Amino acid sequence: MSDDLLYLSRREVRALDIAPGEVREAVLQAFRDHAAGLNLSLPKKSLDLGPGHGFQAMSAASSAEAIATVKWVAMAPVAAGSAAPGISALICVNDYATGVPLAVLDGDEITLIRTAAMSAAAASFLTPAQPRTIGFVGCGLQAHAHLAAFLDLYPGLTTVLALSRSRASAERLAEAATARGLSTEIVSDADDLLARSDIVISMVPGAPGLKPFLDAGRMPAASFAAAVDIGRSWRPETLPAFDFLATDSLAQSTAPYDVNSQPVETVRFQDDLIRIAARGVVLEQPARRMFCFRGFALADLALAGLVVRKAREAGAGTRLER
Repeated sequence: MSDDLLYLSRREVRALDIAPGEVREAVLQAFRDHAAGLNLSLPKKSLDLGPGHGFQAMSAASSAEAIATVKWVAMAPVAAGSAAPGISALICVNDYATGVPLAVLDGDEITLIRTAAMSAAAASFLTPAQPRTIGFVGCGLQAHAHLAAFLDLYPGLTTVLALSRSRASAERLAEAATARGLSTEIVSDADDLLARSDIVISMVPGAPGLKPFLDAGRMPAASFAAAVDIGRSWRPETLPAFDFLATDSLAQSTAPYDVNSQPVETVRFQDDLIRIAARGVVLEQPARRMFCFRGFALADLALAGLVVRKAREAGAGTRLER
């Protein structure tokens, strides 16, 4: 085995241009493998320093993929309109059997892609048939990744609604959606967006003084919400309006989180993506459903393994001496 260490920058990860459907299936397979006892993951370990400020470690190992991974994530508050990143991450990939380090990957692009893939993976089982309108609450980089992931999953989408504290970011998302042939509208009223959306993606970053403002009861009776923001933007007292709430791993989370990163007391998760993926049954009865998640290390492992394989096939990346 070579002593070289493969390094992939964010640009190099992006240049691999892995199809959203391939990423979604890799994530789902990781959850199926977990249900079958073929991989292990520790709950996310967090060092919280304040609202939207802290560090996290996420580790997993898979006998099926023959790798182990750890992702180190840093989060910091970002002022409205700032181009500074709110999240920075690196992923280390090791050989499962020998423990030898194989690769170091920029984690930012992988986090973007795998997060959107997780939302889409849950949506593939929980979303009402033939959704037409998708609403974005928060229009940063995650919104663009989710737009690509959901258009791949639901090519029949016709309309994008965008709500953001930054007009410029909403305009960039609207331009990207328009370029993909969708009708777009920048809205200023959250209730209006919720009432008109078959799918809602909430991506509101933590910040001092943030007040939850999304009312679950405003969503259509047959709809789906993915709370990438762990639920902090949703008013806790309205969450019982959801007929069904799921997360990535019940071992990691029992309920959505409030603006202080504490579990809410108004609802509890009823299922997780591990069991949903293992069953493989689409819930077809119309209902108002939410998928709320903190991020699961096995999803990072799945995408890291896929990225390393694609990079080796393409001869991409930089070989570093250990």
